[in-house]
Amino acid sequence: MKKIFLAFLLISSISLAYAQDQTLDKKYRPIVISFTNAVKSGNIEKLSSKIKYPLNRTYPIPPIKNKQEFVKRYKEVFDDNLTKKIINSKVETDWKDVGWRGIMLLHGELWLDTDGKLIAVNHQSRLEAKEQARLINVEKSSLHPSISNFVQPVLVFETTQYRIRIDDIGNNNYRYASWPIKSKMSDKPKLILTNGKFTPDGSGGNHNYQFKSGDRLYTCFITVMGEKGAPPAQLVISKDGKEILSQPAKKITL
Repeated sequence: MKKIFLAFLLISSISLAYAQDQTLDKKYRPIVISFTNAVKSGNIEKLSSKIKYPLNRTYPIPPIKNKQEFVKRYKEVFDDNLTKKIINSKVETDWKDVGWRGIMLLHGELWLDTDGKLIAVNHQSRLEAKEQARLINVEKSSLHPSISNFVQPVLVFETTQYRIRIDDIGNNNYRYASWPIKSKMSDKPKLILTNGKFTPDGSGGNHNYQFKSGDRLYTCFITVMGEKGAPPAQLVISKDGKEILSQPAKKITL
């Protein structure tokens, strides 16, 4: 099963290396205890107040936008496997504070911020895996035939001029498709590029995808951790090493 592509997935391995020999700082222990007690109680309404919304799920599963949706979809996220891990966790050793990244459970299955709000769940239940597969098939049928074959959808983002879609088409090969912003993804893309490469940018989870077309390089920068107000993504096109276009994303779906 492919792991959920959320903000904190890309930093889990880095965080593990950093926190491997760490114990949870005493000042954060009451926060974790409060969260685990909410899970133990089975009071979903109470737990819904400890979530930072929207709670993103694996694309193309829509995010959980509010308390009402969380209560309705609780079992999709908190299956018995995850619940047992939380309930049986040892606060001092199974939870790690990883600097500004937050507080993680075990191998990054779940993340809290330092205010005790749930900010990411790096766990996929069987229900979500089944729903993801269904939605991917639905999405494939709605796309233009030229881009309907892929292994895993990665992201879609929009700038003022373009709609950009990146898919994993297998064997570490990514595909880039773009349309004018007013076009639909059921229309034939104006540009399709393959053989894209994924590159991490630093330790905060930021990363980019690069695609070459002749003397042009198309780079999609994805910002996981950035300054307040920073765009979630940036399209940069260069020709012979010289930047000829740079547009921030107004909207992104991961």
